[in-house]
Amino acid sequence: MGNEENNSTYSVDMAREKELENQVLKIDKKSKKVREPAWLVYAAHRVTALLMFFLVFIPGLNPAKITALISKNLSLFTSAISYSSLTENVGRGFRRGWVTEDSFQLLFVGAILTLIGIIIISGGACVNLGNLKCKRLSFLINIIGLILLSVGLVIVSNAYKEMKNAANPDKVQAEFSSGIILYIVLGSIILVCTIVELLLTPLPPRKMKFEMETKFKLFLMFLPFAILAFIFCYLPLWGWRYSFFDYKAGDELTSKSFVGFKWFKYLFQNSATRMELVRVLKNTLAMSGLGILTSWIPLAFAVLLTEIKSKPFKRIVQTFTTIPNFISWILVYTVALAIFSTDGFINTIFGTTGNHLMGDEFTWLKMLAWGIWKGVGWGAIIYIAGIAGIDKQLYEAATVDGAGRFQRIWHVTIPGLMPTFMVMLLLSVAGMLSNGLDQYLVFSNASNMNHMEVLDLYVYHLGFGGGSIPLSTVIGMAKSIVSVALLFMANGISKMVRKESII
Repeated sequence: MGNEENNSTYSVDMAREKELENQVLKIDKKSKKVREPAWLVYAAHRVTALLMFFLVFIPGLNPAKITALISKNLSLFTSAISYSSLTENVGRGFRRGWVTEDSFQLLFVGAILTLIGIIIISGGACVNLGNLKCKRLSFLINIIGLILLSVGLVIVSNAYKEMKNAANPDKVQAEFSSGIILYIVLGSIILVCTIVELLLTPLPPRKMKFEMETKFKLFLMFLPFAILAFIFCYLPLWGWRYSFFDYKAGDELTSKSFVGFKWFKYLFQNSATRMELVRVLKNTLAMSGLGILTSWIPLAFAVLLTEIKSKPFKRIVQTFTTIPNFISWILVYTVALAIFSTDGFINTIFGTTGNHLMGDEFTWLKMLAWGIWKGVGWGAIIYIAGIAGIDKQLYEAATVDGAGRFQRIWHVTIPGLMPTFMVMLLLSVAGMLSNGLDQYLVFSNASNMNHMEVLDLYVYHLGFGGGSIPLSTVIGMAKSIVSVALLFMANGISKMVRKESII
């Protein structure tokens, strides 16, 4: 009842705020003194702020890249948060006096102010989604951000002048970054939009509170996760360009090293590579298939855990089964070594001999067992949450109808968890080619490598061990494309059979 009253009060307050805002806009339109800004101005403002934010992660548009001594792979974000990365290649220049460290410290300060200014401008664009009072506040935020951005770019320009007048300009090779001009243009667009909005937006009533529509609140709650997904999932796709070059670690990508689809053809034309891929795919699909066949275990464990009546005992079991998820695979391997090695616990207690860990017997099943032990408690959490969301009246109705404990589990709990289980199953199918790296890397050795090496481990060995970065990139690209295809295929089957889709 309390929640319903709060929700109704909130809805009434929102309606009053909206009505008050509409009245202000109507009065201003009648007087023709000011009018509501066109949606196009707001759209240009927000799109420009969003573009400016994402550009801080693009190395080619880094305004701090004002000398050849700075790595071409350095973005504005990295330049502003890591002075060591900014000066990584300048140690010799400092020692020989080609350039002073004061110039790079000045550049570092300019990069920090520029980044902070861009973040503040992006925040202003988010606040701009609110009511009139929020919009007025966003103007102040934008002005502060633009001032910091301008000061930062001016400092970077001064650092460029110092680089140009360095003691040894031939070694320093000062170069004016195109990123400075780009950020000046984008900042000018933000400034013009802010001024137009400031002139056309009416003054809010004094009683008006800072408020924002629910859809915009939800969008802003989702935005940080979208940004993180972009940074860690989509931005690294820029590395796919290495598959079109004859690249070795430390080289530069030039037109001379461009080879087109050479490595794509090599992947299928070389018989030795094809045989290796067949072996690796066999291991990958076998381990993924075993994982899918046992994907019901966390569900069963969650059901059994919720049926425990003693709360202290239930908490102890859940804690001890969840903790392994937070233990690194290196520590897991250390525990396994202490138990199953030649001098381990098993041989010591039972008087047996042999190394049960290093051999190649039942490798797939051993890896499956370790994976289940490490992840069953963590995987059960989502099903425990699903059980908590099942309507209690269904259990009461089943009890009235004479259903026992196992009948309630079979006819109420399991059907209630099936949508969640199917979503997790579809995601598992989509990730069949992604077994991970850590587990197989630490447990692999010369004896079991034939059955241990999965696709991710093979790419790691090929790229870092063999130095064939372009070929490993091609295999990684193929894996990503096939995984997406598997997801859509599994989703299509689910749509036909269950009439439900996750995409």
